[in-house]
Amino acid sequence: MKLNEIKDNEGARHRKMRIGRGIGSGKGKTGGRGGKGQTARTGVRINGFEGGQTPIHRRLPKRGFKNHMREEYEVVNLSSLQKAVDAGKLDIKGKIDMDVLKKAGLLRKAATKVKLLAKGTISAKLNLEVSLASETAKAAIEKAGGTLTLAVAKEAA
Repeated sequence: MKLNEIKDNEGARHRKMRIGRGIGSGKGKTGGRGGKGQTARTGVRINGFEGGQTPIHRRLPKRGFKNHMREEYEVVNLSSLQKAVDAGKLDIKGKIDMDVLKKAGLLRKAATKVKLLAKGTISAKLNLEVSLASETAKAAIEKAGGTLTLAVAKEAA
């Protein structure tokens, strides 16, 4: 077999149906749009239109509130830190900040702020730098002989 002999499988490529190109094409005249009226025209959106009846999104009351100033934190638990130390993913000698946690697989790549929570236990002596931590998590880190500093969050690039 040579490069010039390679062909697609039978039926692998389909030609796009060219609508509105004469009655003989099978998709001529109205071009699959039915008769006359608003939907036969181009650039028309009637999503949510219920034939003149008040649409359901206007009949139902407004609910809730979305705080656009909310700060999102990526959560790291003490148990996940201990597992990473036991697996050898975290080096307990150096400072552990967001970049180190990302490389260890404890954070998503897009995370900008980290909050440490006290779920689980920790026995490793860690030098942690996170954006926010609960009081019990801070106490657990210091009880294990480690240190905890609160860092200013880096802006997403």
